[in-house]
Amino acid sequence: MTADASPLPGYYRFHARIYDATRWSFLFGRDRLVRLAAETVARDGLERPVRAAEIGCGTGRNLLSLSRALPGASITGVDLCRPMLERARRAVARTACQAQLHCAAYGPGTFAPGSLDLIVFSYALTMFNPGWDAALDTAREHLAPGGRIAVVDFHDTPAGWFRTWMGVNHVRFDGHLAPELQARFAVCRQELRPAYGGLWRYFLFLGRK
Repeated sequence: MTADASPLPGYYRFHARIYDATRWSFLFGRDRLVRLAAETVARDGLERPVRAAEIGCGTGRNLLSLSRALPGASITGVDLCRPMLERARRAVARTACQAQLHCAAYGPGTFAPGSLDLIVFSYALTMFNPGWDAALDTAREHLAPGGRIAVVDFHDTPAGWFRTWMGVNHVRFDGHLAPELQARFAVCRQELRPAYGGLWRYFLFLGRK
């Protein structure tokens, strides 16, 4: 999906202002994902700085966490929503984080093939509609042999009204991502957890190319 075709920049023009103040209440597992991803990559024992990217980096929260967890890493954040990315720029500027930020839709030309050791998607793929499958294929191309993908996202819900409401907010909520990740990557770790007494489930996935 191109930046021009996506409804998300308009959606986040307002939500960027309240994102970090509100999303902690339902975007669960983000800190755990970053920690586990960093531990996994560190165990690979690379003899050069880790090359990492977050696709749909939003306000930069995870970029700061990745910078702390992977000292010396080359980190890039990509997001097609300029209001969110402007907040990320301000957040990065206030810290020692050296992340590079790009306002663009994610696609084959975003990075060179085989150029990344870690790609992170945090509550992004369920909003790539259409385009989540292309994003997974592209991520596989961008990862170096043995490179890691780290994903945390919504999985499913038994409540039809909640699925409809999340659809209004551009989130697809029908358990489609986990099987496709398993089909494309060797599973290193996979977790499925309930939220709010089972109103929905979210998943965490670490995979290897």
